[in-house]
Amino acid sequence: MEASARIGPGAAVGIDEAMIEKQVHTFYGRVRLHPVLGPIFNAAIADWDEHLAKLCDFWSSVLLMTGRFKGSPMAAHARNPGIENEHFPLWLDLFAATAYDVCPPAAAQMFVEKSRMIGRSLALGLAVSRGEMPPLTTPSF
Repeated sequence: MEASARIGPGAAVGIDEAMIEKQVHTFYGRVRLHPVLGPIFNAAIADWDEHLAKLCDFWSSVLLMTGRFKGSPMAAHARNPGIENEHFPLWLDLFAATAYDVCPPAAAQMFVEKSRMIGRSLALGLAVSRGEMPPLTTPSF
């Protein structure tokens, strides 16, 4: 997609496909080494190249409205019983730290805001799908 054809909230703060790729690849490189998150992700992901491409499509769809992502994040996460509610703040903090390391401030803020919305939605959806009582207050992550 040409720079002039980009739309979506990310375009306004300078996010492009190259920045999305850098964020996704750097972040998941860190996830794979994380003492808590690494074992969960490494056990669940058989083909990291395929997974990273899918995640770049996801973030491109979220931030640039490209519509490239085809999938169901809720269903994928619900199939993994190893994902617990306490993992979301770890994931989101690492995602935010990575965004501020690799992106300009306004772009990093956009990544962080969207990731927190998505994290809240996933945490609530997983709790409901597992028959757990969802948090009565909005999580701070």
